[in-house]
Amino acid sequence: MFGTESSLSMFLNTLTPKFYVALTGTSSLISGLILIFEWWYFRKYGTSFIEQVSVSHLRPLLGGVDNNSSNNSNSSNGDSDSNRQSVSECKVWRNPLNLFRGAEYNRYTWVTGREPLTYYDMNLSAQDHQTFFTCDSDHLRPADAIMQKAWRERNPQARISAAHEALEINEIRSRVEVPLIASSTIWEIKLLPKCATAYILLAEEEATTIAEAEKLFKQALKAGDGCYRRSQQLQHHGSQYEAQHRRDTNVLVYIKRRLAMCARRLGRTREAVKMMRDLMKEFPLLSMFNIHENLLEALLELQAYADVQAVLAKYDDISLPKSATICYTAALLKARAVSDKFSPEAASRRGLSTAEMNAVEAIHRAVEFNPHVPKYLLEMKSLILPPEHILKRGDSEAIAYAFFHLAHWKRVEGALNLLHCTWEGTFRMIPYPLEKGHLFYPYPICTETADRELLPSFHEVSVYPKKELPFFILFTAGLCSFTAMLALLTHQFPELMGVFAKAMIDIFCSAELRDWNCQSIFMRVEDELEIPPAPQSQHFQN
Repeated sequence: MFGTESSLSMFLNTLTPKFYVALTGTSSLISGLILIFEWWYFRKYGTSFIEQVSVSHLRPLLGGVDNNSSNNSNSSNGDSDSNRQSVSECKVWRNPLNLFRGAEYNRYTWVTGREPLTYYDMNLSAQDHQTFFTCDSDHLRPADAIMQKAWRERNPQARISAAHEALEINEIRSRVEVPLIASSTIWEIKLLPKCATAYILLAEEEATTIAEAEKLFKQALKAGDGCYRRSQQLQHHGSQYEAQHRRDTNVLVYIKRRLAMCARRLGRTREAVKMMRDLMKEFPLLSMFNIHENLLEALLELQAYADVQAVLAKYDDISLPKSATICYTAALLKARAVSDKFSPEAASRRGLSTAEMNAVEAIHRAVEFNPHVPKYLLEMKSLILPPEHILKRGDSEAIAYAFFHLAHWKRVEGALNLLHCTWEGTFRMIPYPLEKGHLFYPYPICTETADRELLPSFHEVSVYPKKELPFFILFTAGLCSFTAMLALLTHQFPELMGVFAKAMIDIFCSAELRDWNCQSIFMRVEDELEIPPAPQSQHFQN
């Protein structure tokens, strides 16, 4: 032991201050790199890398999984309902107000160089197109067979080329007797395009303006309406004809809805409202497209608040799935009745009136359903182009709602002021939103993961409830700061820090030596006195 102590002291005496500077600097650099990686991983995935690795890899090695196996087996039946609820609430929905790829999304890419749509979002759109616009009998018609492959193409140019090919194949030439000159009998060849889905693809992806997209959709309407009428007469002749009619119905509804959206984009709002109302009357059972949300936005643009209230009375029902559009539009209508005269100082003195209380409760209800929307409406967070799919109660739905409805809130005097004064009060009613809600189910845990897949990487995803920093990030931050301070002090005062380091090591070695000396003395005393070992405990006998 004495030889080891002497060799250690000799080694410490040979160390120079540069060694301590290098040691502390290297440790500070390593801990800083770990801190940067941990922070990046937390911002991207919402969890600590070290914590995730320790939980997923180290805990099984230490036997931590076996402790919870019995509990998991006992609570599997009780958790099945909550898992089912979580899956249903984390379902991704088609955005009813989605933009046009060619006329809007691509123009954004040309200007900024950024891709507003993620691969996951576009893949979901491709699946929707295959579901709505294809059927099992498409192989019988060459144009439909080409479009069936076109919807699966990943390359946009390949999809557009396939659509043009489908139009060229499917052009049916029919002779129509049209006298070009009054005294002649010249025949004109009229081209009758019949592939409506090809026109849909070109309107969505090739058209660079809304006006061009509208022209293509009108051509698609002529083709789609003819196919719909023919399949309607044959739908009861077998399952194959029924599937064709269902496909033709989806195509026709999609075309009419997009034509109404084109009219809304081009400023013909009243025409768009009429088209949406007619569409909802003609196909009342097709609620998958959520046309009423398009109608609500157009009516708000016309400031037809009575009509908005009538639509809400029909769709804001407890048996129907909610959305941010329904909840926040209902809050806007109630806020409109009191917002122009609302003052937080006056309300604190006299209390809230009945109308003000109803407005505040409507805002709290909307915020509980989607807590991400107020930051966009109050412009506390920058907006981006909405995705083609949204997650209800998530950040993607908040972006899609605020992108189109921010102007309507600004138009109502004092509405944003009332929202600013009251929206944070919602969180006092739901202190544990992941466990228990007030008017809705508990807030789903899966929204952050799904929103990160739906929204582009340059957007900072809003997270609710706000997560605290993991322990390992705080630990590495403290370690980095401490070692950086030691490196700075060692660099500025090398001799003093060298003396301090040697003193600390001497204290540590002396403490170890003291413990060793005490142990050796005790063993020597035992040997000299020959102290017998302690007897084992025995039971007393009577």
